[in-house]
Amino acid sequence: MKEHLYFVYILHCGDGTFYTGVTNNLKRREAEHLDGYNEHSYTHSRQPTVLVYNEEFKYIDKAIAREKQIKKWSQAKKKALIGNYADRITVFAKKKFE
Repeated sequence: MKEHLYFVYILHCGDGTFYTGVTNNLKRREAEHLDGYNEHSYTHSRQPTVLVYNEEFKYIDKAIAREKQIKKWSQAKKKALIGNYADRITVFAKKKFE
């Protein structure tokens, strides 16, 4: 039985924002974003896009859960993840009330 791999990925968009997605074919999906495959997608008008991060999963449900988690994060927290600053992620996770 063939094992499937799933990827959660983050793209850095031309407007400075991040896009987080999940796929079973990272190279194909990266090319689709860059080529503007879907004119109604978030990344279509935010070119160019650059793949800056990915995680590999064996099970789709785990990948989807991780994608949803990351999508809720602030820009600063995503930058910490991308930059491999795991020790700083909790700092950015704390809400600041003024």
